[in-house]
Amino acid sequence: MEIKRSTEELEDNHVMQISGSNGIVHNMEFMSQAYLRNQYSSEIDIHEEFVSSYPHEDAPLPIFLKFEDVEYKVRNIQASLKTMVSKVVTHTNPDQDGYKHILKGITGSTGPGEILALMGPSGSGKTTLLKIMGGRLTDNVKGKLTYNDIPYSPSVKRRIGFVTQDDVLLPQLTVEETLAFAAFLRLPSNMSKEQKYAKVEMIIKELGLERCRHTRVGGGFVKGISGGERKRTSIAYEILVDPSLLLLDEPTSGLDSTSATKLLHILQGVAKAGRTVITTIHQPSSRMFHMFDKLLLISEGHPAYYGKAREAMEYFSSLRILPEIAMNPAEFLLDLATGQVSDISLPEELLATNTTQPDSENVVVKYLQLRYKTDLEPKEKEENHRNRKAPEHLQIAIQVKKDWTLSWWDQFMIIFRRTFRERRRDYFDMLRLVQSLGVAVVLGLLWWKSKTDTEAHLRDQVVGLMFYICIFWTSSSLFGAVYVFPFEKIYLVKERKADMYRLSVYYVCSTLCDMVAHVLYPTFFMIIVYFMAGFSRTVPCFVFTVLTILLIAITSQGAGEFLGASVLSIKRAGMIASLVLMMFLLTGGYYVQHIPKFMQWLKYLSFMHYGFRLLLKVQYSGDQVFDCASKGGCRTLQSSSSFDTVNLSGGLEELWVLLAMAFGYRLCTYFCLRKKISICHL
Repeated sequence: MEIKRSTEELEDNHVMQISGSNGIVHNMEFMSQAYLRNQYSSEIDIHEEFVSSYPHEDAPLPIFLKFEDVEYKVRNIQASLKTMVSKVVTHTNPDQDGYKHILKGITGSTGPGEILALMGPSGSGKTTLLKIMGGRLTDNVKGKLTYNDIPYSPSVKRRIGFVTQDDVLLPQLTVEETLAFAAFLRLPSNMSKEQKYAKVEMIIKELGLERCRHTRVGGGFVKGISGGERKRTSIAYEILVDPSLLLLDEPTSGLDSTSATKLLHILQGVAKAGRTVITTIHQPSSRMFHMFDKLLLISEGHPAYYGKAREAMEYFSSLRILPEIAMNPAEFLLDLATGQVSDISLPEELLATNTTQPDSENVVVKYLQLRYKTDLEPKEKEENHRNRKAPEHLQIAIQVKKDWTLSWWDQFMIIFRRTFRERRRDYFDMLRLVQSLGVAVVLGLLWWKSKTDTEAHLRDQVVGLMFYICIFWTSSSLFGAVYVFPFEKIYLVKERKADMYRLSVYYVCSTLCDMVAHVLYPTFFMIIVYFMAGFSRTVPCFVFTVLTILLIAITSQGAGEFLGASVLSIKRAGMIASLVLMMFLLTGGYYVQHIPKFMQWLKYLSFMHYGFRLLLKVQYSGDQVFDCASKGGCRTLQSSSSFDTVNLSGGLEELWVLLAMAFGYRLCTYFCLRKKISICHL
């Protein structure tokens, strides 16, 4: 193959002269070696000022990140099928192994005080590498990744700040509320409330968020701040807690050039304070490009350049690859990473090879990858990975897991306030209020002053009105809760990856806040229906009837939370909830009162079955008489066919069953969330 012969000649010839497009003859060996000596003689050592400043109460833990031969692959179903077919048809072992290789041997290092930029075209693997550095991708990862020469562990998690490309912020909170709650949860407990507020004020001013501080963040169908303001809020959310390692995925997307440059100045200040900053960047301006300390250029998952950003042009100049016109360095590098070499002069032997190959872009990319392997990678591995070690006290410190900054109760109070503020607009939504009160008025008019003096009237009130009330609040509470965790999954995953709070705190706050709506609306509903429909006018009956409806609503809420947490998918959660509700309706005691024996086990799973029976027991008494005007005389309610399957004097065992279900559903929900969130990635 032509490219193979060309690269072999490059390796064999110790001195090679190549004529550039400007006609000047250069010495390849002299310029490459001179570049490498300059590159690695000034390579950053472990900075004494950062090492000596730790431990100090205001100094972050210095983190020296090293990554060597990092590879990552994902399963490719289509490739797997082709591999199986190829093996069967040709009886050979093809190169494809059923996986798509995203990263292919990435090596580099960075330390406190530096900004490392990951550049490359879309799909080159920048974000994937960033997630691996942040510990968010661990499966199918090969290679060596260390923090102060110690592999990744849970103790590193709280020292890492991660700004995702998509802004994951609660939409109903204002910018100031978002940062204030983050400060109260994540800043050290030895800081006073005034100090935390002062930190929030400083960050708001530094990132230019004063104008939108009282505006909702928004997102999706919620109107809020602009895209650039939302991005700056996301960055403020992370740098607020001064992480030792700050990772940012495309932080300048959506920002104009001035705002992006200002943001880079802020990141420089964060780095100079002793923190390690790594960011992906697509195509920065030339001024921004020279603000980076180090640069890693990725092409098709392979490294094409690693070193100081300011010396990138010098390196490619030593390879006789030069722009023929004035060009932004970032644009020049991205053109090389994609093999687009228009307006770029190439070495003579590569130019000759390029003209004979149909895939000219691939030839340039392969050439750059080979030169990196032969020129840059060996020096990086030798000088920064094998000969430089982090001080022992930093190796010990990185393994010490930071304790929670707040107690369980303190976290509960903060998360409860935040959750209520986030959801209060849903709780007190006018449409929701009109729905509950409107249905109550309609039912009250339909069953106005209903009586139980005849069998027909009794059936209307018992079987009709009572069961409809059960259906209404079961379905309202079930569907009101089933979408909570699927909607909030991305926020929960992000905050749990940062160890922002305990999962138990989040769940208890979530279910207690939602109980506000599940208690308030049914209470108003029953006050209207109870007296309009002519139910028993005694205080015990009224109180127990309302409490029964509340218990049905709370149990349905727990079931909805469990179904939502078990799938964490909006589409599937709604489908499963519909199927479960239909099954509970059929076995609730209204549509089918005499269920076949082989299907009777279903009714014992239905909380609607127990709720309906309990509602009848608290409203009616078995020795109460009715139908006195009939020929047979007065009869007891227990003798009515409407109560064939319910013993009105049989005690309140349904109460304990519903309480056990309400608690059991929530317990299962918590463990489902714990399992699902632990395997989710952003």
